[in-house]
Parts: sequence; C-alpha cells; structure tokens
Amino acid sequence: MSLMMQLLEELTPLNRVVCSGDFDHTVERMQQVLPGCRAFEFPASGPEHNGWVIPPSWDVAEATISRSGELIYDGTWNPLAVVALSAPYEGRVSLEELKAHLHYDHRYGDSLTFHFRQLFRSWERDWGFCVTKELYDALEPGEYEVRIVTREAPGVLKALSATHAGSSPYTIALCANLDHPGVSNDGLAGVVVGVEVLRRLSGRQTTFTYELLLAPGIIGTEYYLGALAEKRRRQILECVCLWMLGSETGLALQESRGAGSNIEHALVRAMDARGVPCRRGAFETIMINDEYLWEAYGIPTCSLSRFPYPEYHSSRDNVSIMSEDRLEEAVTIVLDAIDELEQTPLVEKRFQGTVCLSNPRYDLYVDPGQVSFGEEIGEERRRLRMLQDYLPALHGAVTVRSLAERFALRDTVVLEYLRAWERGGLLKLWP
Repeated sequence: MSLMMQLLEELTPLNRVVCSGDFDHTVERMQQVLPGCRAFEFPASGPEHNGWVIPPSWDVAEATISRSGELIYDGTWNPLAVVALSAPYEGRVSLEELKAHLHYDHRYGDSLTFHFRQLFRSWERDWGFCVTKELYDALEPGEYEVRIVTREAPGVLKALSATHAGSSPYTIALCANLDHPGVSNDGLAGVVVGVEVLRRLSGRQTTFTYELLLAPGIIGTEYYLGALAEKRRRQILECVCLWMLGSETGLALQESRGAGSNIEHALVRAMDARGVPCRRGAFETIMINDEYLWEAYGIPTCSLSRFPYPEYHSSRDNVSIMSEDRLEEAVTIVLDAIDELEQTPLVEKRFQGTVCLSNPRYDLYVDPGQVSFGEEIGEERRRLRMLQDYLPALHGAVTVRSLAERFALRDTVVLEYLRAWERGGLLKLWP
C-alpha cells in the first residue's frame, strides 16, 4: 500500500473539524511525514482577523437519541453524525422538536450529510445530529431523550507549511485542506497528493521554491495569508489548489482569475502530453473554495480537482471510493508541470514605465515594417513586436514558455530576444 493510501486509511475516520483533538493528531501525523514542516498557530485569544472568529476546541464525548430508555441513535458512530460544533444539550423533546435538529442527505436515503456551517458561525451554535433519511422517516411520534456531551476549550487554529527551497526568490504554492471530518476525497485526497509531490521533489535542485500549505478550509488559509509579511507574500508567484483528487471522476482545471498563471498552463500542457482528458473552466465556474482567498492577496490561483463527484459532502465519501491510480495520476501531472517550469527560464522585469528601446544603449526596438513604405510585414516580427509591447506591462515573473505560447513564437526566438533585454539590464532570467 502506498503512503497516500495509508494516510487516507489512517486519517479519514477522524473527526477533523477545525480546532479539535483529531485535527491536532492529524497535524502531528503530517509533521512525521514531512520532517521540517513549519506549524503556525493562531489562538482564539489573539487579535481578530478580518471578522473571522476561531471556533472553540470541540470534541464529542457522548451523543445519543433514546426513547423510553432504548437507544435509537449513537452519534459517535461516524464523524458526520453530530453537526460540526454542535452545542451540548440534554433534555426531553417531542418528535417535532427533535426533527428540527436532525439533518439528512436529500440525495441518498442511506448516507449522512456534512453539516459544516456552524464552523464559520461559531457565535450561532445550536445542537443537532446528521442522520440518514431512512432513520428520519422511521421515527415515530412521542418523546425522545437527547444527550450531547462535548469537551470544549479555547480554540487554537493550526496550519502547516512544508517547503522545498529553490534558487530564485519565487515560490509556487500548493494548497490543500486538512480538515473535513470523516471524508476521504474532500480535502484529504488533495493533502496526500501534495505530500507525495513534495516528497518526490526532495533532493532535487530547482529554480522555484515549492511550498505546500495544509490548513483548515477558508479560515485557515485566510489566517495564514493574513499573517504573512508583505515581502514574503510578494514572493509567492502563484498557487495551485489540490482538491478531491482520489475519485474516479475526470480531472478539472479551474483557471486563475486572469487565466494567466504559469502553473495552470503547464498543467494543461502536461495533461495534453499524456493524453489525460481534462475539463477546463474559468475562475469560480467549477467550484468556489480557497482560491478566492489567495486571489484577494494578489496571488493568481488555479485549482486541479476531480469535482464534481457523486459522494460530495456525504458519508459515502470514504476510502472505498479512493483510487490509487487516480491519486498517482494527479501526482504525475503536477510533477510534469513542475518539470516544465523548471526547464524554461523565468523572466523578472527590472524597470518601470516604457523604455526607449531604439536608444543605442538598448537597441531592442522591433520594427515589423510599414506597408505605406512598401515593406512586407513579417509574421514573426509582428508577433515579436507584440511581445516587446507586452513586457513593460508585466506585473510578476513569467516563464519564457508562457510568453512563447501567448505570442505563438518559438521558445528559442523568445529566449534570444529576452537575453538581449537582460544584457541591457532590463530583465533578469532565472536561471
């Protein structure tokens, strides 16, 4: 069994809600798998960040529904069986009141749904269970005894960052969610793919630094990015989010907001080269997840996923639907994309405004020709002129391959022209 499948088997059954004993255990396990990874802790007693509230540490000790002393439901049988961050409760309720606190999956009669909303609204907590539709429908009129006992304390939000250092100051971030109780594909499958990518990069010399962020979805990413020093944030060139990569559903690439990141184009070329089908969509047309948080901090972010899949947000999302082949396929595609990024120089602009390129000091001006002068306009020079006019507008580092693709030019032609810009002190090429 591969490490990816081993981790899924170990960690899927845990109640990995934000700020819990099982989440802490998961963090410790990741630290064993990725020696040297850095832990970030944000205690609830710290300053509030952008209105986000860190929930209390929360674990379920008991959770039962009984009738006349007979146990009807034990909420500890599955991590999804108690509403995440349920308030404690003990009392007798009517069937009508009980049903107001029961939630079921409206798609399947025999599965539980993931009720997550209280994790982001910890100031509005209520008690509740997640049950199957079959159980919900079978409940008979009468009084029921409910008992929910939780262990709670001030919460500490935790995130992990593992880094493979490169020679340039630029970082490509990989992001995956370490929370989501009791499920395999949603979050955890992306985690094990990211872990395996970093493990296979170990010992390699690279131009880029590759950083894997493992954090609770949305709130963990926001706290991590918000706490980074501005200089460090500027070094993160772009990000790719790894979601739900273990199911037998097809790959989907969601573009960054401007569809211009180097990694997303490298991922497309990697899949095309291997003949791997991939559905593509513009930003937020496939899913809405942590991507918008990275983008809010000026970091172009795409995602690679297998969304949608039928078992999403249900107890059917377990190890039985995980495919080692699909996980390995995702690892291979990401590594292929990294290989391409490493094989083409990175272009960094080192000037502002628009340079007079015809000045003999530079001699970089591209004149494609003038029809009114009786000159023939060459297609390659026309495209090279478009590249010339584009370079002053660069806002971040970009690969030579991406520029060649954008302007339909050969890599060698683009590289030769950019080397001349570098000799003029206008660009830096890595390596």
